[in-house]
Amino acid sequence: MAGRIALGLLALLLIFSCGKKEEIGKYDDPGQPAYGDTLITSSIGEASNLIPLLATDGASHDIAGYIYNGLVKYDKDLKIVGDLAESWDFSPDQLTITFHLRKNVRWQDGKPFTARDVLYTYKVTIDPKTPTAYSSDFLMVKKAEALDDYTFRVTYDKPFAPALISWGSSILPQHLLEGKDITTSPLTRSPVGTGPYKLKEWIAGDRIVLAANPDYFEGRPYISRVIARVIPDPATQFLELKNGGIDMANLTPLQFVRQTEYPKFNREYNKIKYLGFNYVYLGYNLKHPFFKDKRVRQALTYATNRQEIIEGILLGQGVVADGPYKPDMWAYDPNVRKYPYDPKKAEALLRDAGFVKGADGRLSKDGKPFEFTIMTNQGNDVRIHCAELIQRWLAALGITVKIRVIEWAAFVNQFIDARKFDAVLLAWTIPQDPDIFDIWHSSKQGTKELNFMGFENREVDELLVKARQTFDQEERKRCYWRIQEILAEEQPYTFLFIPYATVAAQKRIKGIEPAPAGITYNFTKWYVPADQQRYRTEQERK
Repeated sequence: MAGRIALGLLALLLIFSCGKKEEIGKYDDPGQPAYGDTLITSSIGEASNLIPLLATDGASHDIAGYIYNGLVKYDKDLKIVGDLAESWDFSPDQLTITFHLRKNVRWQDGKPFTARDVLYTYKVTIDPKTPTAYSSDFLMVKKAEALDDYTFRVTYDKPFAPALISWGSSILPQHLLEGKDITTSPLTRSPVGTGPYKLKEWIAGDRIVLAANPDYFEGRPYISRVIARVIPDPATQFLELKNGGIDMANLTPLQFVRQTEYPKFNREYNKIKYLGFNYVYLGYNLKHPFFKDKRVRQALTYATNRQEIIEGILLGQGVVADGPYKPDMWAYDPNVRKYPYDPKKAEALLRDAGFVKGADGRLSKDGKPFEFTIMTNQGNDVRIHCAELIQRWLAALGITVKIRVIEWAAFVNQFIDARKFDAVLLAWTIPQDPDIFDIWHSSKQGTKELNFMGFENREVDELLVKARQTFDQEERKRCYWRIQEILAEEQPYTFLFIPYATVAAQKRIKGIEPAPAGITYNFTKWYVPADQQRYRTEQERK
């Protein structure tokens, strides 16, 4: 590991020439926006597929987000604004949206972007041969048509509340993909988008290098290059941050609260904190003979001291999760059933479910000991520590828990997709629109789809559909509140916590402004003043 990191740093030094040694207080001056410099980030896992339609992992979507655009996007205040679309019109019955596309957009190979690209993206998304988890929104479409090069119209059979934001999905290049098998396309490794950055280099297992797109329709990004290094070990990642090997990283709670409170770090880095857009959960394979019984799932939630997780592992940097929404979302039900830590209630529920405790203190049912394995991904110490605490709490009840930590790509491909797990400790992104059809509808259990727990509930299915088919926010709220009630009763997950996003960014990087949308919504406007730039190519030095 150390040798590979050293080689990676050497390669960076060969690519870029460094500026002068930093002076104390040098980065306090906000300076003026200037083009140039490099932002070096890191990821615990490597991207697997840079066609967003096919990707299910965060590392791939993080990189693809620099390369592709949708028709619309969220602004800093989570309002929907245009991206590849300049504007749009709804028909009076709200069943038809007509998008008016930008006319100054080119794909990164120079070809013009047109409505034909949007139509192709729609068609390939709903194609049954396309192995995607993101087709459900587009299956709601009755008719899609390119009226001319810069007008795209889509019509729905029924009102569909997430219709507009669903077109925030990445648009793909028709001229490179149509008539070909998208799963074997070179674009999985050599993407061509319309976005602010182009792929320059991908060294497997080491790094991805992106270069600013000088022809980007919103203007060339100020920061010339983005390098995403693959550093699976969080401790090594933190060491690289402190030593200047990376410029920006998510911090663990311990790092944020304690290990970065010293003068040199505070001179070099800004620390940023906001309530994140994800929740961490312990999810149960509902085909498992023990986990089919909701009393067992309820018992495991009562046996989990989530507040202790927040205080002991997160050092206060999070809030308890009671369901799939954040407390500051309009869809969140503040009165949903809570599960305070109560081992006695957990024991009672397990007795009701038929488990008996043997002379050795272990629980069993029908002669089968209650034991299972929690799987989680490599490179996330918080999740691993959570699994260890859960293991300890359940051992006190007589349940044997094993923990298995697996590299991310193998975890997804060999275990999640194959449904070969007892329980997983993972996280989901919380969408800005509260539609959670893809995770909870019973129809979304196929390979590469997201209901991999196997959750099935007819009322939830009906409510998910109903909530999609009304634009009345109060009616949608009633649907989502009832869904939360059912999930609280069924406990297909033990919802653990919503962490605060805790980020460190090198102080020379200006323009980072936390907002309801997070911090990356204005990434193309981040800049480094000319006299603070650290990495310059030979061309930039001239």
